[in-house]
Amino acid sequence: MRSPVYPPKPSPGDRIAVLSPSSGLPGVFPLPYELGLQRLREKFELEPVEYPATRKAGATPRERAADLHAAFADPDIKAVIASIGGDDQITVLPHLDREVFRANPKPFFGMSDNTNLLAFLRNSGLVGYHGGSVMCELGRPGAMHPQTAESLRAALFTSGPYEVRPAERWRDVDRDWADPATFDAEPETRPGTGWTWVNPDRVVEGRSWGGCLEILGWLLMADREVSHDLSVYDGGVLLLETSEDMPSATEVYRTIRNMGERGLLQRFPALLMGRAKTWSLERRNSPPEAARYAAEQREAVLRAMRTYAPDTTIVFDVDFGHTDPQVVIPYGGTVRVDGPARRITVGY
Repeated sequence: MRSPVYPPKPSPGDRIAVLSPSSGLPGVFPLPYELGLQRLREKFELEPVEYPATRKAGATPRERAADLHAAFADPDIKAVIASIGGDDQITVLPHLDREVFRANPKPFFGMSDNTNLLAFLRNSGLVGYHGGSVMCELGRPGAMHPQTAESLRAALFTSGPYEVRPAERWRDVDRDWADPATFDAEPETRPGTGWTWVNPDRVVEGRSWGGCLEILGWLLMADREVSHDLSVYDGGVLLLETSEDMPSATEVYRTIRNMGERGLLQRFPALLMGRAKTWSLERRNSPPEAARYAAEQREAVLRAMRTYAPDTTIVFDVDFGHTDPQVVIPYGGTVRVDGPARRITVGY
């Protein structure tokens, strides 16, 4: 695979495409969406540009692919950011023309179901950015988490190394986006707990791959955007995190086990595991239930890794993916995991 290309970065004042490659939820929950657009304009000095399917609930895969092609092909658009995730972006992939993206490289920001597009871009030789969405991160009630804002700003506008830090304060409990009172104040947060390291005896620096575990499972089942030449992952850093669907520890174990059976786990000498999402509006876990869920997920990950990649350096509770705060991780770009120094540095 060709060396990864970091697309040129936007500058304040530039136009940035806001797309819904997965779900048209901006049309369903306008409050966090409009707040996110406002912050793009006022805090980041970027001009958001919407496309036909951005607010359209039920847009077809072909319509969403057309928006992606139009945004990437437009020379006046300097970056692309997803409004939110969803659950069927995999159906958009067959409609994408890889050459449009290669001919017009631009930074793409998104996570969750956008793991599909990030994997597509990586296979096209382009670095994407796992993190940053209009509704979740930019549209956070009250204010953006300062660590999220710092990371997103650095990823948007700068190049070079950026050191990831454990969250000083974090939160897991969501509030109803349909209720205007949700946006009157910031959500309650808890003190940070730091990272947990396993096998911190080496320094690993390599290209990242992975994303939301549930989406990776779907890509593997559909045999899409996972290279058959596993050597392209050699020496890389694996990124794994789970969503608000909160898969059981058994499901997490089986998905990672099956990655091991395919020969994937053994290729990555380092794994960053995102802080588990342990609460949702559908599953309102008590604090003890949430702690038990997180502990069971960690043991499931360890069980699979002990079998297939026992020497891999693992860092648990990194704040990326379905987390608040959320650090942006370059997808297909450089990540450095320094076990002896207990440091993680990414290349923006």
